[in-house]
Amino acid sequence: MNQILPESLIAKLFPNDLPSAEEWKEKYPQRKLPEGAMVTRLGPSPTGLMHLGGVYASLISERFAHQTNGVFFLRIEDTDEARSQPETTEVIVKSLDFFNIPVDEGMTVSGEEKGNYGPYTQSARAKLYQTFAKQLIEQGKAYPCFCTPEETNTLGEQQMKEGIRPGYYGKWAKWRDASPEEVEAELSKGTPYVIRLRSNGDFEHKIKVHDLLKGDLELSENDIDKKIFVPATGLPRYHLAHVIDDHFMGTTHVLRGDEWLSSVPLHLELFEALGWKPPEYGHLAPIQKTEDGSKKRKLSKRKDPEANAMLYQEEGFPSESVVEYLLNLANSDFEDWRKANPEKDNREFSLTFERLARSNGPLLDFVKLNDVSKEIVSKMSAAEIYDRGLSWAKQYHPKLAEEMEKDPDYTKNALNIEREGAPRPRKDIGTWSDLYAETGYFFDPIFQNQEPVSDELFGAAKDDAGAIVNAFFETFNENDTKDEWFEKIKEIGRKLGYADGAKAYKLEPEKYKGQVGDVAKIFRVLLTGKTNTPDLYSIMKVMGKERVMERLKRVL
Repeated sequence: MNQILPESLIAKLFPNDLPSAEEWKEKYPQRKLPEGAMVTRLGPSPTGLMHLGGVYASLISERFAHQTNGVFFLRIEDTDEARSQPETTEVIVKSLDFFNIPVDEGMTVSGEEKGNYGPYTQSARAKLYQTFAKQLIEQGKAYPCFCTPEETNTLGEQQMKEGIRPGYYGKWAKWRDASPEEVEAELSKGTPYVIRLRSNGDFEHKIKVHDLLKGDLELSENDIDKKIFVPATGLPRYHLAHVIDDHFMGTTHVLRGDEWLSSVPLHLELFEALGWKPPEYGHLAPIQKTEDGSKKRKLSKRKDPEANAMLYQEEGFPSESVVEYLLNLANSDFEDWRKANPEKDNREFSLTFERLARSNGPLLDFVKLNDVSKEIVSKMSAAEIYDRGLSWAKQYHPKLAEEMEKDPDYTKNALNIEREGAPRPRKDIGTWSDLYAETGYFFDPIFQNQEPVSDELFGAAKDDAGAIVNAFFETFNENDTKDEWFEKIKEIGRKLGYADGAKAYKLEPEKYKGQVGDVAKIFRVLLTGKTNTPDLYSIMKVMGKERVMERLKRVL
């Protein structure tokens, strides 16, 4: 039978002026939403950088909410005062904003909260938690524990020596059945204490749980008298806080990392103790990476730079590239949907629990992410690439931004080569940081600061470079069509002993020094410092006669 403390003692544990359960119910009424609408949330602790796994979970939660005409909200879970960093909240909000994950309720980028179920920061909801912690005490479902941290550590060490499962339960729960007189004595001495759940579970007994992702499971009942409230701070521990908040905020589906799977029996017990219906839980396998070529492990916030969600902004990935990549990690059929619907907004794709990644964590593959991103950028107009690339460069690459802004039309013309209207748009840009390497040569200051071109880059025609350029000077007309221009390049090659094409050279290699591609490579290298670029004729047209002539003179 549960030990119920007298009212006089409970009054010493909690103030009497707390709002009642009914008052909280009136403040937070049930949501009025369409049948089947999901209410999901992201509940990060502000203890550091925003993990890519947090973006992954929030994207999935947001999509399920909005594709069912529901609500997705952001709740900052900062009850762990020792680890919380208030400035991290801004990082979380900015991350969601960058990845275009819209929040219906909670903190916004302006620093203000929106929504009728706030505050959306747990440290500002203390009285709500106190009301229900007190209720659990009044019903004998919780009790004060005066064990010191040293005592609980010693208890755990003793259990391990005896080969017993560690934890504060059963005969090890020293204060579980303390008399009112013992509690009174400690309170009179001012001994610090915590509030613990009085668990009635049996670890040997299995409960059946349906997980949205992992299916039907059997888990051991919770029998740990878990710490649920710390009176010294006036705040609950995570377990109680999230149960109370998910009830009053109307959460219907909780999608979170599978490290929380073992806590499900405790959370279900807390919901039952408070007389509330729990939400449906789904536990996501963590994003993984390969180590040493083949070994897989969880992406680590401490070890792996790529775990930092904002790294992708710093590297210049368009936000939709990362989103589409994560959608493919979440639902394996997204890639097929995208191929069948190349022009559709990815919001028209519906996630399903049946296809959501289940037991094996999805593997982070930067090569695949780059391929996805190049495909997305290839469909953008030159103007969009210019605007978004410039916005990124102003923050992360001022030198590039300076050159891009000098002559916007020139920059856009350079970006538009083999792009708009091209049957196969080029795919050389996957991130805005690629702009420097792939288009920087259009800007004289950047081009002049490149490493000197080695002779090997000139290829088979390097010994004829001077003669090729001289002949070009004699015939170049900036108004030539592409066919006229190429015919002149071939004519220069013929006179110097080069075949008109690769096929002719391959048939009679002994007859020629090389082929017209080798001749064109001289111009490509002199004008760009690269051997692989978009269409050479278009590059010359954008650069203009004066710049072309000036750069070609270097070989003379």
